[in-house]
Amino acid sequence: MKTFAQILKMSKDEVSPVVSELIEYIKQQGEMIQDLKDEIAGLKGQKPKPKIRPSNLEKETNKRKKNLRNKKRPGSKKKPKTKHLEIHEDKVIEPDFIPEGSVFKGYQDFIVQDFIIGSWNIRYRKARYKTPSGDYIIGDFPNKTSKSHFGSTLTAFILYQYYHAHVTQPLIFEELKDYGVDISTGQINRIISENKDMYHKEKDMILSTGLKFSSYINVDDTGARHNGKNGYCTHIGNQFFAWFKSTESKNRINFLELLRASHCDYALNNNALNYMKAQNFPYTRQSRW
Repeated sequence: MKTFAQILKMSKDEVSPVVSELIEYIKQQGEMIQDLKDEIAGLKGQKPKPKIRPSNLEKETNKRKKNLRNKKRPGSKKKPKTKHLEIHEDKVIEPDFIPEGSVFKGYQDFIVQDFIIGSWNIRYRKARYKTPSGDYIIGDFPNKTSKSHFGSTLTAFILYQYYHAHVTQPLIFEELKDYGVDISTGQINRIISENKDMYHKEKDMILSTGLKFSSYINVDDTGARHNGKNGYCTHIGNQFFAWFKSTESKNRINFLELLRASHCDYALNNNALNYMKAQNFPYTRQSRW
């Protein structure tokens, strides 16, 4: 025999109209009884039975899942990713069998991105002529061609690996050897450290320009030992620029020279002298201001 709770769970098709009316009547009686209990509890100063609403969590979850199914995720829209790529080589692939009478209708492109790594040696053959006067003339390099035995692309690769990717010189040497480049460790070091005057000038211009247009600067230094000697790295800058310099000293003269941005001239005016007197700076080892 089914209980009342089981009858309530039955669908409308499974119960007769009489039973359906009886279930509705029982529900109404249950609500009336509960209202009377709440009224009695109020008269006794007690709290009535709280009305707990049915949870909408399952409905919201199902609604969210349905929206996700209908809506594409951000960035999923297809776009021509290879539209602006430079094509270096075209390879035409013909079908294995073309029936007689077929008409060519163009190509279906499939782009593959790849990367070429390896040595690329160029031999410049400078023509040599003997003039009627007995002198020799030889062809010269173009203006934009480096006269070094190592090309601009190889030089840029070494500098990029060392300064940007932080690859050590021994690893750069091994890497170039694997690519078939005949180069020594000394030559790698010269490419990294020599003939960089224009970069040093540009670095000095950062400080002079920053000092010219800044209303204030921050100064700090840090020390470390190198080859058994104390070294110091001084920072000068603010929110707009940062300038660094490594020296073997951190005294006032060294800082003054750094602040002058590679200029050796400086002057001590009355304002500087008065400031040193006010701060009681030492004048000599024996006497003071």
